[in-house]
Amino acid sequence: MLVEQRTYTTHPGQWRNYLALYEAEGLAVQQRILGRMVGYYTTESGLLNQIVHLWAYTDWNERAQLRARLMADSQWQAYVAKMLPMLQNQESKLLTPAPFFQPLWQQAPSEPAGAWQRPAPQPPVSLTGDHHAL
Repeated sequence: MLVEQRTYTTHPGQWRNYLALYEAEGLAVQQRILGRMVGYYTTESGLLNQIVHLWAYTDWNERAQLRARLMADSQWQAYVAKMLPMLQNQESKLLTPAPFFQPLWQQAPSEPAGAWQRPAPQPPVSLTGDHHAL
């Protein structure tokens, strides 16, 4: 299980336009393809004009497969062409839940109700070299 945290910084004053465009043209596409929206937020303090959204994936392979499907979708491509000029910066972080935390998310239409269930513990994976390159 991993959660992707994507943070988009809009040009000043553009966050409302971003949200309106996303709701009208981007949300349904992401829900259809990615599912598992963990959260979608705007900032009220600290760095302003930011949109933070979180998406859950079962593993790295599922993320790669779903993101490839999203990038290939013509509706998504049309949305991105309108959305990108609103942004100053994009950041993506891949997070793994702490052992005591059970992530919850909005269900994708094709999934049964309920939260992710933590699998049985696995032996630790040994990383050699630069683990940031994964």
